[in-house]
Amino acid sequence: MTNPMTTPDPRWIREEDRRLMTGGGRYTDDIRFEREAHMAFVRAPFASARIGGLDCAAAREMPGVLAILTGKDVEQAGFGTISTIAPVRRADGSPAFQPPYAMICAERTRFVGDIVAAVVAETAAQAEDAREAVTVDYEDLAAVTEVLEAVSEGAPRVWDEVPDNVAYLHRAGDMAAVEAAFAEAAHTVETDLRISRLVASPIEPRCAIGLHDAQTDRYTLHVGVQNTHAVRDYTAGLMNIPPERLRLVTGDVGGSFGMKNAPLPEYVLVLWAARQLGRPVRWLSSRNEAFQGDPHARDQASHAALALDAEGRFLALKVTTLANQGAYFSRNTPTSAIGNVGGLAGVYRTPAIAVEVRGVHTHTQPITPYRGAGRPEATYIIERLIDLAAARTGIDRVDLRRRNMISPAEMPFRTGLTYTYDSGDFPAVLDRALKAADWDGFAARKAESTARGRLRGIGIANPIEIAGGPFGKPFSEFAEVRFDETGKATVLIGGQDVGQGTRSTFAQMTLDFLGLERDRLEIVTGDTYRVARGTGTFGSRTMGSGGTALFRAAEEVKRKALLKAADHLEAAPEDIAFEAGAFRISGTDRSVSLHALAASDPAGLSADAWAAPENATFPNGCHVCEVEIDPETGRTDILAYTVVDDVGTVVNPALVKGQVQGGVAQGYGQAVGEEVVFEAGTGQLVTGSFMDYRMPRADDLPEIEVIPHAVPTAVNPLGVKGAGEAGTVGALPCVVSAIMDALSSLGIDHIDMPVTPEKIWRAISERG
Repeated sequence: MTNPMTTPDPRWIREEDRRLMTGGGRYTDDIRFEREAHMAFVRAPFASARIGGLDCAAAREMPGVLAILTGKDVEQAGFGTISTIAPVRRADGSPAFQPPYAMICAERTRFVGDIVAAVVAETAAQAEDAREAVTVDYEDLAAVTEVLEAVSEGAPRVWDEVPDNVAYLHRAGDMAAVEAAFAEAAHTVETDLRISRLVASPIEPRCAIGLHDAQTDRYTLHVGVQNTHAVRDYTAGLMNIPPERLRLVTGDVGGSFGMKNAPLPEYVLVLWAARQLGRPVRWLSSRNEAFQGDPHARDQASHAALALDAEGRFLALKVTTLANQGAYFSRNTPTSAIGNVGGLAGVYRTPAIAVEVRGVHTHTQPITPYRGAGRPEATYIIERLIDLAAARTGIDRVDLRRRNMISPAEMPFRTGLTYTYDSGDFPAVLDRALKAADWDGFAARKAESTARGRLRGIGIANPIEIAGGPFGKPFSEFAEVRFDETGKATVLIGGQDVGQGTRSTFAQMTLDFLGLERDRLEIVTGDTYRVARGTGTFGSRTMGSGGTALFRAAEEVKRKALLKAADHLEAAPEDIAFEAGAFRISGTDRSVSLHALAASDPAGLSADAWAAPENATFPNGCHVCEVEIDPETGRTDILAYTVVDDVGTVVNPALVKGQVQGGVAQGYGQAVGEEVVFEAGTGQLVTGSFMDYRMPRADDLPEIEVIPHAVPTAVNPLGVKGAGEAGTVGALPCVVSAIMDALSSLGIDHIDMPVTPEKIWRAISERG
């Protein structure tokens, strides 16, 4: 069978690639305005400190300095503070304390990188020089950055209002049923697992340009985000202005992964300074500043246990997690910790599952969703437990998974925790991946590695994730098909292209739906003045939600156009067929094109839709990874990586393949190298640059084979399930599984991520 992901089709080419690869991209920092001023931030060098005084006198006298803004200025301006929209509660049921995340600190700093002052100058260099001239009197206080230490007795308090540092408690599942199942279990396995802390590190750092029109008292913010309307609305709320007075424009975006999905202080400050100075104000983050000022991700400590009967069938799963939330809540901070815990069920029929999550404040950057947002963490926990259970019971890893796997005949299947899967063929996906990866031939390859003094391992993971949310009419997506007097079509989409190529996909879909000519079609995203509304791009929802909205709008266009065509052709609507962009009287050569009809009545044929799927979708797959380890150095080489993915209908195979491959690379990065490290006691950021923070490199990975196994869903008209996060969800457990398989012959059954060469070397050395 021909693999559609390798079959050439001109429609599958990302149209923007040539423009981006030849320097034609228009990212935020590529935009220029006359009389621009530049902003730089004084950021706290202490994780926890009291601000005794702020001396800006010398900085104000430096060349080019236009303004210096402080925490007191922010208080006088009456700006709001950032808080989470998640309805989290304390253990006693009361609402969680909302830490006042101000635009600029006035009295206390609570992480290294907290903004203490903002300097605006004629040039970026002058702003940087003046920033360094601002003198701050800090009283250094005790700090805690490690989540396990933060809940220990006597740990420094981040907030007096949260004396034990536990911000909230979230419970899900039936703990009584779980405990009863554990009491009857023939086998149990339990372990402690750490999910390392990350920075998103998109290739394009954050940048924001604020403008203010004094005549209309309206603002414009140019910034790369994933959800222009939501960030517009929230930012306007912080500034106490109506949303319609703020225009937010997003052009090309060089990656986001969830980090650019929320309003942040810098955006308010460039707008505020633009109004005060009467000129545009620009801020561009440096890479070092990004480590300090960007929200961080992941960072959890879990204790997990799995109960099995004598035949190896899963009876129950229980997980308790401490989730580092940072010092403040950003808009979506708790989402990763509590929003997707249903993923703990995996693709297995575990009848009883219970989870407790405690969100914990520390003197660190706020946590924000990062590619997968809780899904990779959940999949990592269940898949690591299965590997450990296989070793404990002596049951083959694949067989143990297979005997507990939900079958297609059981669909729809309500899991033991939260989710109801609508479709999927998990056993077929597993079998196809094993065959593609030549699982049966691994023993011979392992023997060859052993002969060379190397340790070879093979890992497996069966990820599944919820996608397409949130759900309900308020979280629908917007699409509009608008025509002009020449018949040219403009498609306006509420979602945002952040590098994944959705403009190309929406163009492809519009051509399929309406048969329009490509050179008479424009795709518009990322402008709150041009696009009427939108929910945004996140949670692998773009095709499911945005695609559904575009489909509904296109259907309305065709409905209206059919009536116009009937008048034009002087025929009954039921005698007219639509094909290849034209309406034709069946059995004749009389026709009229949609472009021609639209040119005669552009407003009459335009249509929009605010729509979303009825329910969640559940992309799933099987990953197989093969590694080789040098026991003398601990170096791990990835020799082969295979993914079989069910993302539902594959609209654009090339884009799906790229999304999965990129996701695998990010999951691999966390598994073996990426980790934010703070100095114990002081909270100083040790990994403040790529010299210390180990990013994945192109030569780390082989060609990642991606094979589609589509089982379309019925919850949206396209049958799509989502692909943006699938690669990361599976890669994290799969890579660790392969490494631990290679080390199993030495009696090493687990090493916490990142599984670095040093950790491997030390583990081997400790065993002689």
